Amino acid sequence: MQRRLAIVAAAIGALLGALVFGAPAQAHGAMSTPASRSVVCGAGTPAQMNSAACKAAVAAGADVTDWDNIRVPGVDGRDRDVIPDGKLCSGGLAKFAGLDLPRSDWPTTKVKAGATFTFAYKQRIPHQGTFRIYVTKDGFDPTKPLRWENLESTPFLTATNPGMQNSAYIMKGTLPKKTGRQIIYTIWQTTSTPDTYYSCSDVVFTAATKATSGAAPQTTAPQTTAPQVPSKEAQPSLVPQAAVQAAGKPRSRALATFGASAVALLIVMIVGGVVVATRKRPPPKHR
Repeated sequence: MQRRLAIVAAAIGALLGALVFGAPAQAHGAMSTPASRSVVCGAGTPAQMNSAACKAAVAAGADVTDWDNIRVPGVDGRDRDVIPDGKLCSGGLAKFAGLDLPRSDWPTTKVKAGATFTFAYKQRIPHQGTFRIYVTKDGFDPTKPLRWENLESTPFLTATNPGMQNSAYIMKGTLPKKTGRQIIYTIWQTTSTPDTYYSCSDVVFTAATKATSGAAPQTTAPQTTAPQVPSKEAQPSLVPQAAVQAAGKPRSRALATFGASAVALLIVMIVGGVVVATRKRPPPKHR
């Protein structure tokens, strides 16, 4: 009896381990304001998604249906050692290689140099962690591959476990005083998982509005809400429909719930089988 119970306990442990550790990883998030390349090409406006840059990215290998999944495990702060030069936007992942294309026509977000700005990082599954946001150096050439040496050495904004609004982490900070086309590079190092996420947001810095004599100063209210990024089910796609159906199926909590229910049912069946097998049977009657 004890041996059979031990076998049952081992089987239950194996099933629970498969559920917790063997379940497929789920996507988590990306910078949505200013919109990163993956968000622009995977969940942006029709004009953005059909831009020449996005079409080229998809053709070169960028699974934009999975726009929130540019993550690398085990980096642990060693970003410059792990992520190769020229592959910063893809995190060095072949699945997103098209996002590294050096082009001057990526869709951009206009921002004001030196102004207060509200960053939004759209997420699907919240995690603990720290955001480090960098900007490219003066004289950056967007027609050349992005290298670590092209980024300022220190982030202009750092945020640990920021608050959330509209399913996005919200971070307010002061934009650096830059001019023209630049890249804002975001690193999200999570502490509740071994993963680190990477995002490239193409921006154009404009001069801050100056007050004129005899007129009230022109001010812009900081953004307080995150953009509504469409769900994967609603996104139009630039890739063949068959690929969308294969790669773009939603990875929701419903899958985990179904898996838990299946494991629970298996446990009940195993335990029930043992009970039946170990039930004392009456000795056979001799005739």
